[in-house]
Amino acid sequence: LSLQQGKHIYVCPGGMASAKEAAANGAKVLLLDFVKPSNQGTKWGLGGTCVNVGCVPKKLMHYAGHMGSLFKLDSGPYGWELGQIKHDWDKLVNTVQSHIHSLNFSYTVGLRSSKVKYINVTYYLKGDKTKEVDVTGKYILIATGCRPNIPEDVEGAKELSITSDDIFSLKKAPGKTLVVGASYVALECAGFLNSLGYDVSVAVRSIVLRGFDQQCANKVKTFMIEQGVLFLDGILPKKLTKETNGQIKVLFSNGNTEIYDTVLYATGRKGDIEGLNLQALNINMDKNSNKIITDKYSCTNITSIFAVGDVSFKCPELAPVCIKAGEILARRLFKKSNEIMDYTYIPTAIYTPIEYGSCGYSEESAYATFGKENVEIYLQEFNNLEISKDDFDIDIGSTCLSKLICLKNQENIVIGFHYVGPNAGEVTQGMALAIKLKVKKSDFDTCVGIHPTDAESFMNLTITLSSGLSFAAKGGCGGGKCG
Repeated sequence: LSLQQGKHIYVCPGGMASAKEAAANGAKVLLLDFVKPSNQGTKWGLGGTCVNVGCVPKKLMHYAGHMGSLFKLDSGPYGWELGQIKHDWDKLVNTVQSHIHSLNFSYTVGLRSSKVKYINVTYYLKGDKTKEVDVTGKYILIATGCRPNIPEDVEGAKELSITSDDIFSLKKAPGKTLVVGASYVALECAGFLNSLGYDVSVAVRSIVLRGFDQQCANKVKTFMIEQGVLFLDGILPKKLTKETNGQIKVLFSNGNTEIYDTVLYATGRKGDIEGLNLQALNINMDKNSNKIITDKYSCTNITSIFAVGDVSFKCPELAPVCIKAGEILARRLFKKSNEIMDYTYIPTAIYTPIEYGSCGYSEESAYATFGKENVEIYLQEFNNLEISKDDFDIDIGSTCLSKLICLKNQENIVIGFHYVGPNAGEVTQGMALAIKLKVKKSDFDTCVGIHPTDAESFMNLTITLSSGLSFAAKGGCGGGKCG
């Protein structure tokens, strides 16, 4: 295939949105996409990480685990009499994969209707040419995303462990599982596996959910411990060996050994640039993360080559951010738009057994950026109405935490929103819009809550962290007041 100078190449799975937006604005677009197999040989279809091995299958499995937890935890007090609950891993995987395949098909149809030329090939950049497809183009967009990183210094790890690239299509039930890492991917996988009934341990190097608000992160950890997840703090694998029965023996840094059926590594991700030949073009890279350095226009140091999404050093590793950045880039190149991607106040949710949603600054980053003396924090811990330890025979702490981080010297404008509790993603999305519109604490105070919900707690926050008073709610109906 040969394209004339002045036409346009998009190299990505995650760049679909940009490709379609460019085509909608008159560009002739070629989309090159090829999934390199994981270390265990797992491959997937069109759509990128989120659809195939990320947020979509993750949330479906989280939902399946949550369903099991509700049956075990809540059914009796609400009058349900259930026999022994048994989970079928194979059926879950088939359901998840069927949904993914339907999305793969819809994306193929969408590209065709958008008049984007799609070719499933490997490639590398060499001037203005690729290895297997001979093309020239005015613009090249690299949106190849990230892949899980397995450390080289742990003997047997690459050969015997799996990653999030593999877990959602695993052909046999994972059984007793060791999750290595404390990222949101690690805790989400550990959470749904535990909720599905598997024995799960998490090996943590230092802290959980690095970069997130640590009060909230530790509340998530505490809840998971209460649900039966074992955390191995400061203990990491040194060597993995395969037993004759197929199980994996793990030698830990403390000298202990343990046998597992599955070892899942979730120790961070690196840019998927292997084989792209970027060094030949002298494209600026961050060597630690293998990510491409871009300016505020998503442009590399070569004016005709751009990068968006996870492979861009600037971009948070979130699918909606990649989509938005790709669309904005396409409109700027082909629609004469002046819009620039804004990476501040990006909302996100973590689908652990008790969910966590956030937007803006954490307590730690607010102190570091604005000074502790300029920051005021309003917060409350309380029990979700439907799952209350006062009414149920369960050994858990308060289920929810609501937290607003404000700037005292700017009329208590809200710069950080944090919520640990059920439906965190749904709660956080609307709050993110308020924060983007520069909401103040006084706006929350004058807003009427919806009763009885967990989200209404944000309309009733009166205790500050600096006061030293207890922020644990006494009584009440979920996040609200009952009189």
